[in-house]
Amino acid sequence: MECAPRFSQMTAPPQSIPTFPQRLQEWILVHACPHHETIVAPRKQTLLSDLHGAVLEIGPGIGVNLAYYPQDIRWTGIEPNPLLHPHLRAALDARHIAGEFRFGSAESLGVPDDSLDAVVSTLVLCTVPDVAATLREILRVLRPGGRFVFVEHVAAPRGTFTRACQRFVRPVWNYFGDGCHPDRETWKHIESAGFSSVHLDHFRIPSPIVGPHISGFAVK
Repeated sequence: MECAPRFSQMTAPPQSIPTFPQRLQEWILVHACPHHETIVAPRKQTLLSDLHGAVLEIGPGIGVNLAYYPQDIRWTGIEPNPLLHPHLRAALDARHIAGEFRFGSAESLGVPDDSLDAVVSTLVLCTVPDVAATLREILRVLRPGGRFVFVEHVAAPRGTFTRACQRFVRPVWNYFGDGCHPDRETWKHIESAGFSSVHLDHFRIPSPIVGPHISGFAVK
């Protein structure tokens, strides 16, 4: 039986008028990220195509990951940028996936304990204010055996020229990137968060600042 899409879009409160970095983020996701998506698509296909059940995606952006999920998932997106909600609505409609999206934060997902089969984060952990709190929240909402799936850009190795560049541009990058930290050692946070197992790969894309990446999954 085919599931009809379900949409839930909350109205942004008055104080949530989009900021300049949020407007810039929308432009980048729509116009500048397709090249990145082409590079990481095989990894996303491997990681996301076999997810089933209740899946929550943190910071789904314009919904590019919806193309990789099987249609039988029950999808929820937590997206704090209101400018991206129309893109998510269009992406859900195009994929005919049963899903909803709403405002929220990665540190407080607003779902019950042990209720999700998977949590997905792609290019998000670089922006969250508190990585440790975010990972604790992910562990809380995952059922035992559930997966946290990730594709993230990360810090270059210490002592390298790229790492020095990341550190130099961090203040400006953080502002225009809506909180993005180009030199965050995200893999260390994931490995020490308390998952029963962590499977990750380091890889690099052709980018002078955010070339170093990780992808993989962690099991509760």
